[in-house]
Amino acid sequence: MSRVIARKTAPDLLAAALAVLLFAAAAVVGAAINDDGVLVLKWPPLFARWEPHAGPGTPAALLVAGLVLLYGPPLARRLPWRWLPPAAWCASMAWIWSLALVDGWRRGVARRLAYGHEYLTALDDIDGIGPFLRTFTDHIPMDSQDNWPAHVAGHPPAATLTFVLLDRVGLGGGAWAAAFCVTTAASAAAAVLIAVRALAGERLARRAAPFVVLAPSAVWLGVSADGWFTAVAAWALALLALAATGAVRAPRAAALGAGVLAGCLLYLSYGLVLMALVAAAVLWLARDARPLPWLVLGAVPWVAGFTAAGFWWYDGYETLVGRYYEGAGGQRPYAYFVWANPAVQVASVGLATVAGLRRAGTRPVRRDARRRALAVLVASALAAMLLANLSGMSKAETERIWLPFALWLLPAAALLPARHTRWWLAAQAALALAVNHLWLTRW
Repeated sequence: MSRVIARKTAPDLLAAALAVLLFAAAAVVGAAINDDGVLVLKWPPLFARWEPHAGPGTPAALLVAGLVLLYGPPLARRLPWRWLPPAAWCASMAWIWSLALVDGWRRGVARRLAYGHEYLTALDDIDGIGPFLRTFTDHIPMDSQDNWPAHVAGHPPAATLTFVLLDRVGLGGGAWAAAFCVTTAASAAAAVLIAVRALAGERLARRAAPFVVLAPSAVWLGVSADGWFTAVAAWALALLALAATGAVRAPRAAALGAGVLAGCLLYLSYGLVLMALVAAAVLWLARDARPLPWLVLGAVPWVAGFTAAGFWWYDGYETLVGRYYEGAGGQRPYAYFVWANPAVQVASVGLATVAGLRRAGTRPVRRDARRRALAVLVASALAAMLLANLSGMSKAETERIWLPFALWLLPAAALLPARHTRWWLAAQAALALAVNHLWLTRW
């Protein structure tokens, strides 16, 4: 029996080992070609610098990891379903907060979105929302007068407007911005479980829950505006899955809600238009295209509103491409990042996800309808990520930029044998703790 188990487990371990080697190769090659700073990174392929440290979040992170390891799998199996998504949300929030606080309150939380090229540094230059939208594209080019900071220029205006609106309602400053991003980012764990249950069944959703909670990507979810984008994308897909599978009493309302969130997403990040691939997979798995008109209807007000206010999406994107290649994007070599970008995802999704992805293509999974559905969902997110990679518009920093895609790879770990769950969970936690304590990440 032990030999049979070892033989079935060996390919998973081999996949994990190859992933580690890929990351190591990206680090070695990156260090070798980065002597003159050509990669614009301190520790390629990560956007981070080597700085072993601990902080007030260290004991909390160890405690959260230990609790999820001990109680996560049995609770995921036995907890009434109505409580599982909220529990995953709370546990994910504890994990993200504890990792963020490893870097301390000021450095790890309060200043994350309030210095350098971040969103909050531009708020004093925004006199009104109307003028901001009308002139937004004019300030994207590097040589324009009063050009936007990199993150403001690098996204459609809804990304910055998020923090403008927080400031206008009295929640200004880096601490409130961080709390908003972490709270919403953590909610994505609940959204993923809801979508997986609708498309692939409750058993796999329960199996995926501890892995979605204890994700290494939590290192970058706190604190990053991309955590907010991740949540919007996740809930859009969850509502679409509920609508397409008829798992709610008002599927049209759910589809309309998905469209509203999808329209918002379109104006939060240009690259997340590729989430349409995952949405298409959701409709294909449900064998139902009836939510599509309601999805489009929900997105239309965003397009009409921003266009009427003076911001045309494609002009913004086209102008951004020019600025991107004037800056670091033009300096960073495509030949390195086209494979180093996937390599750095090893640190984001973890070895359990890599092993699960290997299993997604095996014959037993293809023969089982539920597991095949999960494999298709995961594959659609992987395809979106690969297209983003080939575009050349994400050279480095993809451990943050691709969080909305990476989130949907995590449920692949549900395909791993249940008897090995705690070992793989331990590997996920150990990786996140190592990254957060050995490197000082930019986010």
